[in-house]
Amino acid sequence: MLERTLSIIKPDAVQKRVIGEILRRFEAAGLRIAAAKMLRLSPDTAARFYAVHRERPFYQDLVRFMSSGPVLVAVLEGENAIARNREIMGPTDSTKAPKGTIRGDFGTDVEKNAVHGSDGPDTAKWEIAFFFSESEIC
Repeated sequence: MLERTLSIIKPDAVQKRVIGEILRRFEAAGLRIAAAKMLRLSPDTAARFYAVHRERPFYQDLVRFMSSGPVLVAVLEGENAIARNREIMGPTDSTKAPKGTIRGDFGTDVEKNAVHGSDGPDTAKWEIAFFFSESEIC
């Protein structure tokens, strides 16, 4: 099934200068980059985007981290894009992610894990609309 999913290359991966390698991996796995833009999230924008985690103990640290530097947000499109992206990323905790996955190769822990990806179709739809208008998606 053809799907779209949101990907965020997080501040730690941007700082490591691995944006190109991460995008290459998505494309090599058959995902098409349908939209992309680099931006710096304000603390308010990061708080709104991650509002689902508001009650969790890591929420403030996550907002602080995600607004600490530039990110690259992208819409990935392809067959089973959500599951495929999650497979390419690897487990959320980079210390448990196998080598060869993005988080296993570029992340350092559960927070600084290089990338974010939508976890399901409803989330993907909401997350994509948070950052992109339909006219920005090719």
